[in-house]
Amino acid sequence: MPNFSSVRRTWLFSLVFFFGALFACRGEEKRETIEFTITGSSGDVIILAEIARTDEQRAQGLMHRQELKDGHGMLFVFERDQFLSFWMKNTYIPLSIAYISSGGRILEIYDMEPHNLSPISSSRSVRYALEVPQGWFDRVGIGTSDILNLRDFR
Repeated sequence: MPNFSSVRRTWLFSLVFFFGALFACRGEEKRETIEFTITGSSGDVIILAEIARTDEQRAQGLMHRQELKDGHGMLFVFERDQFLSFWMKNTYIPLSIAYISSGGRILEIYDMEPHNLSPISSSRSVRYALEVPQGWFDRVGIGTSDILNLRDFR
């Protein structure tokens, strides 16, 4: 005869495990990823960027990531031009951030250090911010006034 206490405990454990896994998967929503071209003085450079469009996606950003490959990044998209400010709370990877106009022109680039809570703010109103591994813009010859091609995006 089965021990009902043991069966009930096993069933309860399975139920808790199932719902825990379900909620964990929900938190890791699949983000849209788009390949962009940045046109600079030294030619075109390709970047594969995850898109952060919603408040939740923008708040999460690249937090808790252990790595980010060169040529990959995250593009933060805002509905209107505005002054932006980013920090590195719970971010383990050193990053560079470019503040970008609504037309795609890179206006400012800053380096950001892991876990630094000091805000890195744009000095002008911008529509986009692009985070990449620290130093990537320099390594590929991208700087201010270069253009992120937004024609395939909106």
